[in-house]
Amino acid sequence: MKNIFPALALVALGLTVASAKDSATQGTIVSENSVPCGSQAKGKKTSEMMCQEYVIRTATTDYHVRQEKEAHKEILPISAPVELSLSKDRMKFKVNGKSFEMLIVSEAAAPAPGTAAPVPPTTSKP
Repeated sequence: MKNIFPALALVALGLTVASAKDSATQGTIVSENSVPCGSQAKGKKTSEMMCQEYVIRTATTDYHVRQEKEAHKEILPISAPVELSLSKDRMKFKVNGKSFEMLIVSEAAAPAPGTAAPVPPTTSKP
């Protein structure tokens, strides 16, 4: 009986670790834009700073994320699969085996599968 309890505890711990590992959400980087994210004063001149903002789409949500520190200006590949986890206003994810942590600036419902963005009407010449 004494040997059964430690064995059951190890099995339960293994299942907990496996389920935590499986809880990472899968997503895809769908777009990148340069957006204004502040200004910097140099003497009497002020220049606007630009940051990369990415849209990462999961099955249900589009997350808009930005690199928090200007020193980390690495361009990430579009259409790359990511494995992500969320913690408050931050997203941690891996792209091509490299880890990133970004600030979530907004989120929206992902478009339903099979729907496309509206296409502007075309004009025909007479």
